[in-house]
Amino acid sequence: MNIFSTSIQALEKGIQYSGAKHKAISHNIANVDTPNFKRREITPNFGETFRRELESQKTDARHKDFAGTSNRSYRADKMPHSYSHNGNNVDIDKEMSDLAENQIYYYTLIDQMNGKFQSLQSVIKGGRS
Repeated sequence: MNIFSTSIQALEKGIQYSGAKHKAISHNIANVDTPNFKRREITPNFGETFRRELESQKTDARHKDFAGTSNRSYRADKMPHSYSHNGNNVDIDKEMSDLAENQIYYYTLIDQMNGKFQSLQSVIKGGRS
């Protein structure tokens, strides 16, 4: 018997994605002054794939099971263009903006996960505080 709903599993996947994205952005920021460093980013297709699979969740047993996507990997791609005279293509303003956006996304997912666990805790206690 699975006591956790697929929404908790989907939130977990989102948190994993956000963590991988944070790691890539942090790596870019740390190497902003490194000569010939090329920025990395999490494959943009993953976010779209994640949203598409999340929207396609169904409760019917004949439909695709979202929980079976645990084999997904997160990939960092190097961007070919260069912004600096030393061959570095990290734009610190864009990286900081991406970091802030990812942080908001992460905290939103954490709040939703906390809400799910509070609901589960309430059910376990029988609705009593």
